[in-house]
Amino acid sequence: MKNLITKVGTLALSAALFISCDNQNNIQPNDQISDVVLAKVAAAGFDAHSVVRSEDGGYFVEGDIYLTDETINELVAPNSLPNQEQYSTNNLVSGPRVITMYAPTGRRGYSTAMIAGLDEAISRYNALNLSISFQRVSSSSADIVMTRLRKGEERQGILGSAGFPTSAGDPYGEIKMSGILESSYGLGTDGIATIIGHEMGHCIGMRHTDYFDRSISCGGSTSNEGASGVGANHIPGTSTGADLSGAGSWMLACTDGGNRPFTNGDKTALAYLY
Repeated sequence: MKNLITKVGTLALSAALFISCDNQNNIQPNDQISDVVLAKVAAAGFDAHSVVRSEDGGYFVEGDIYLTDETINELVAPNSLPNQEQYSTNNLVSGPRVITMYAPTGRRGYSTAMIAGLDEAISRYNALNLSISFQRVSSSSADIVMTRLRKGEERQGILGSAGFPTSAGDPYGEIKMSGILESSYGLGTDGIATIIGHEMGHCIGMRHTDYFDRSISCGGSTSNEGASGVGANHIPGTSTGADLSGAGSWMLACTDGGNRPFTNGDKTALAYLY
């Protein structure tokens, strides 16, 4: 897979997670996570080898999926594995509704470039005239709050993470984002918007486009993420494969940091769901 920029060296930029070969002390590696947790993750269909511990006690699975002990306990074994391009979780956001989003600004908040990326991501969704829309607000009581990853997690190369909608029909309430996408990786507004938009996609129930074979966008050997207990439902009207033609879907598991506006397949999937 194409590297982001020369100074990143062998780091492959992912909309989910990338890790360097050195300095991995701030997040627990797989062998420091209990066998009980790993067994539950594996039984639900996730790749147990992908689990890393976050500094707040949760877990990052398959790159950018954030799970707590509570959500892991609620996972159930999958019925089947997907092999189509676009798929969603069992829980979706009830609509029509406006989903409010908040990101802190100022000294302890996000940079102007990060806020511009968030606004661009919101604009891309709203341009589709779906039954759900997004609005950035100034109150931290918003439906989705964008919080900053801990510095140790940023140093590990984690770019962002999110979860999936609740059984009550609400979007997942938090997107954890790196605050160094611009300063350390040289990303512009469109690249930042793609990553934030990817996490927003998870919050409303989208799975990775190449979920059945992460090597399509991430490189390496074939790796199926597994259906897991949250559901992996094929979205009618979408293709039966995933590739990197053109810019590629905004929900591909990995990215080189470039711009990925919605493809025709993405638009079809979102229009069907919402």
